[in-house]
Amino acid sequence: MAVRRLNHAVLYIRDVGRAVDFYTATLHFEVAHLYPGRAAFLRAAGSDNDHDLGLFALGDDAPGPHRGQVGLYHLAWEVGTLGELVAAGERLKSRNALVGASDHGVSKSFYAKDPDGNEFEVLWRVPRPDWPAGDVGTHPLDLDTALDRWGPDLATGAAAGSAT
Repeated sequence: MAVRRLNHAVLYIRDVGRAVDFYTATLHFEVAHLYPGRAAFLRAAGSDNDHDLGLFALGDDAPGPHRGQVGLYHLAWEVGTLGELVAAGERLKSRNALVGASDHGVSKSFYAKDPDGNEFEVLWRVPRPDWPAGDVGTHPLDLDTALDRWGPDLATGAAAGSAT
């Protein structure tokens, strides 16, 4: 068996309405199915999946997540252009959700937390021919330099329709 890609992720959250508001406002997910107070299934814009993110409510008293304990650290959502990454970063910052930004050489990334503390990454994939050789490491994100090099509209990854 060869895994092709991650089809969807499912998160336990405390409040469905709050989580749906967050993911639709910050990452522009669309509501595919909603079960008020219990669950929601969200789809990324342009996705062929039934849903890309499932949300199951546990109630306001549910514990977690707890950094440093066994479990999921974060999910990574890919955008198609640097312009989309910049816009996502602005929306995350406006919601006080942004917790970090990194240059991984092969990607430019923002890190954020949803209202329940679930961490996720929003990234733009650097064109494959521009990937650095050897160990990439993690460096501070310099969006101005990246925008000067690739511009806001260069589509990479799945958005480019190829394996770039």
